This record gives sequence, C-alpha cells and structure tokens, in this order.
Amino acid sequence: MTLRSPLKIFFAVERALFLREMDMKISVGKSGLFWTFVEPFMQVFVFISIHVAISKNTVNSGYDHAVFMASGFIAFNLFKNILNSSTGAFTANKGLFAYKQVKPVDTLLARVLVNLFLTAVVIILFLIVGFLLGYTDLLPKNPLMVFLGVLWLVIFSIGIGLLAAVGNTFFISVGKFLGIISFGLLIFSAIFFPIVSLPPLAQDLLLYNPLVHFMEMIHGYYLHGLDDRFVDYTYMLYWTVIPLFLGFWFYQKLEKRIISE
Repeated sequence: MTLRSPLKIFFAVERALFLREMDMKISVGKSGLFWTFVEPFMQVFVFISIHVAISKNTVNSGYDHAVFMASGFIAFNLFKNILNSSTGAFTANKGLFAYKQVKPVDTLLARVLVNLFLTAVVIILFLIVGFLLGYTDLLPKNPLMVFLGVLWLVIFSIGIGLLAAVGNTFFISVGKFLGIISFGLLIFSAIFFPIVSLPPLAQDLLLYNPLVHFMEMIHGYYLHGLDDRFVDYTYMLYWTVIPLFLGFWFYQKLEKRIISE
C-alpha cells in the first residue's frame, strides 16, 4: 500500500474541511446563503443613503462614494469574517481532532478559504450590479496593488485570528470581547471616509489603527482621486509579522492542550 505524502494529506484534509464549512455556512435552514450575499449590498445602500443625506460634498469629492464604500465594506467584512470564524475554529471542531490527520490549525485555514471564496463571489456580484447600474469607476486604477493589499489584509487577519483562536480555547471571553469591538472597528477604520478628509488630530489618532492603513492602501490604489500618502507600510508589516509569529508560537506550544481541552 502506497502511503500518501504529508502534503497530499494536508490538501485532502483542507478540501474536506472546506466542503464541510461551506455546507454549514450556506445551509438553507440558517438562511446563510441569502445573508452572505445580501448583507454587503444592504450595508452599502444604507450608509450611502445616510452619507448623501448629510453631506454636500459627495459629488465634488473626486471619487465615487458608492464604489469607495463598497470596496471598503468588502475589505472590512473579509477581515471581520476571518477573525470571527477563526476565533471559534478550534472550539467548534473539537470532535474532528480525534482524527490524527486533522490539526486544529487546519480548521482555521479552511474557514479562511471559505471566507475568501465567498468574498470573491460578492466582488463579482458587486461588479455585475455596478455595471448594470452604469457606474464607470468600478475597475481599480492599479489592480495589482489592490490585489496585494487584499492579500496582505488576509495574512494580517490570519495572524490576529490565530491569536484569537488560541486565546478563545482557554478564555471564552476572548470571543465575546472581539464581538464587542467589531462595531468600533467598523466606525474607526476609514470605511465611510478617506483619512485626507479629516482634521489633522483625527488623522493622527485613527492612524494608530492598523486597519486604517489597509483601507487607505486599497482605496488609494483602487480609486482615481485618492492615493496612499497616509499609509505606513512599515507599521503594517509590524502588525502582520508580530501577530503571525506570536500566533504560531503559542499554537505550537499549546497544540496538545488545544486538542485535549
């Protein structure tokens, strides 16, 4: 009998976990399929309506506010969904750890892949709807840099998510705390407005939030009329490498306890 290589086992496990998570994510009973794709459209519609109602500068801002908010919400929801799903990845899949081929980190990566797949579908739907409605500023001015920005955001999200998953295994309050701060991150992550439109003091304060740099990078390379002048790539790198290192270090040290917890 031919033994499978560790890489083949890994891909087989990820495929099975991916299909399992997809089935749970879009199950008809939970209306998952409906809300996965409709929620982003509802968010953009509501906040665009509010913005138009209270702002007199929407037309002369130099960029399309609908595209600005759509791209921001998609990027933020990708981060939020990866973080939220990663936080409970270990505790929700305890029964699978009886199979020696399945490692706790495999369940986290499967959830990341599911969120990437669903986000890709949402992006395609947004582009189709946008073109049908006649939007002309839908395609990014620098597709490669936008792609790199999103990829970097995913890696950043995995690092934070892995730390949260390890912590939530031993302290259930970690997941509750992250749920509470999600709304604050939504408000203060430069999704509704570019940093350049704020006074200097507000700029300085918000730029401590690493998510702001990711949003500014994506918006700056996506939309004509905006740029990446406020993005600190070194700051982003620190916030990516350090959580990743700590997450994998804690995971390696605590893997046996995570499985038996």
